[in-house]
Amino acid sequence: MKNYKAVNNRLRTYAAISLPVLIGISACGESTSLGQVQSDLENGDDAVISITTDEDGNIIIGNGSNDADASGGVFVMSNILDENTIVGYSRADDGTLTRTGEFSTGGLGGDFDGAEGLDPLISAYSLINIPGNEYLLAVNAGSDTISVMRVNDDMTLDLVDTESTFGTGPNSLAYSDGLVYVTNIDSDGEFAGEPDQEGSIYGYTFSDGELTPVAGSGRDLENRPSAVRFSPDGSHLFVTSINAGSAALASENDDSIVVFSVDENGLTSDAPLSGNTSTPRGNAEGRNLPSAIGFEVVDRSNGTFAIVTEAREFRSEGQPPIFPGLQTGSVSVFQLGDDGQLDASQLDLLAGQTSTVGQRTACWIVLSPDGEYFWVSNALDASISSYRFTDATGNVELVEELAAIGVQPTSADPAVAFDTTDGFIDLDVSDDGEYLYQLFGLSGAVGVYAIDGGSLTHVETIGGDLPEENTQGIVAF
Repeated sequence: MKNYKAVNNRLRTYAAISLPVLIGISACGESTSLGQVQSDLENGDDAVISITTDEDGNIIIGNGSNDADASGGVFVMSNILDENTIVGYSRADDGTLTRTGEFSTGGLGGDFDGAEGLDPLISAYSLINIPGNEYLLAVNAGSDTISVMRVNDDMTLDLVDTESTFGTGPNSLAYSDGLVYVTNIDSDGEFAGEPDQEGSIYGYTFSDGELTPVAGSGRDLENRPSAVRFSPDGSHLFVTSINAGSAALASENDDSIVVFSVDENGLTSDAPLSGNTSTPRGNAEGRNLPSAIGFEVVDRSNGTFAIVTEAREFRSEGQPPIFPGLQTGSVSVFQLGDDGQLDASQLDLLAGQTSTVGQRTACWIVLSPDGEYFWVSNALDASISSYRFTDATGNVELVEELAAIGVQPTSADPAVAFDTTDGFIDLDVSDDGEYLYQLFGLSGAVGVYAIDGGSLTHVETIGGDLPEENTQGIVAF
């Protein structure tokens, strides 16, 4: 099939030709008449569109969203409270983005961060893609459901399924070989704030766009979950916690990360096999508690490792965060033993040069496709720090404290700070490993960065398509 692109003035010539042919949008979309195309163009539509011919020689006119040259897609969840949506973009070879539309998830967004507008679900992986990039899964935190969205060739989306999460405030998703797990912020339906929140997990099988609940898969947690991930082989399920060690927790649990086994029926162990933390409550160093959010699980030559981001918000004695008392964020590395035990490997590796200044709220992480580098976004300070593995084992080191930087807070006053920072939240890397996409949680934009080793070069920032706050979740491929 030949593909031709033209702009307004050239298409008027095509539209003036009287041909007894069917005119329509070329991949997925509604048919449109030749006269309608001409009318749209005469009304000032200067968008680039595509003209193609099908196997019978019929002319097909596309609306520009069906980009035959697209290298991939980027999708961002709006988390709008009265109608959750996903904004789609096609990705060009140079990493730049073109909006393809906004698509309803059939559910409601949620706000569980105290109306700060930044990181409303306090979580990672609220929007994920299934391997093969044919489907996205999205949480609807305000209506306690998961949505399945089919990804079309033109990077538009179709809603194909929604299912209950059997809890309150779903905020993170994980997929492995036909099995999906979701975390719920709360298990009893009475949301009382993050210090004393205890959540749950629930499992599903996934096939051909449909989720089927796994009977008996619900498990209560002793903390408020922030993210869920499978081990690479799918045999274990990890959950991180935002409020481990909080003085308000009835469970008094200190574990910022726990691990369950997963059996052949998709059921986890009744309780975690083990848990661990880098910094227990009452530590002598006066270090704030980890407030773990995003993490990755990777296989290295000597085992399986969980690399966890740590925002360092709850105070050392377990009291709720105080804005001026936030400390430099970090990552910690835990190794999974053969018996399911999580052993400390490297703890509290700073995202900055000191433990008290800069790169606070390290919250999200993404690995390079080759598994050698990873990047951590620091929410409040609107920056990205890069790390790398130093050898074939699980040892890591900070490469660049400021691999990328956005508009940072201009005041120690929290109201002013939240009003002035870009607020870097979720991030993802394209499948080819060439571009990183950073969601700006307090300016309604996506930053595009070219990747060179651990270094990042700004390509563009695309805005105007998203709410200026309360967004959550990004997928790139």
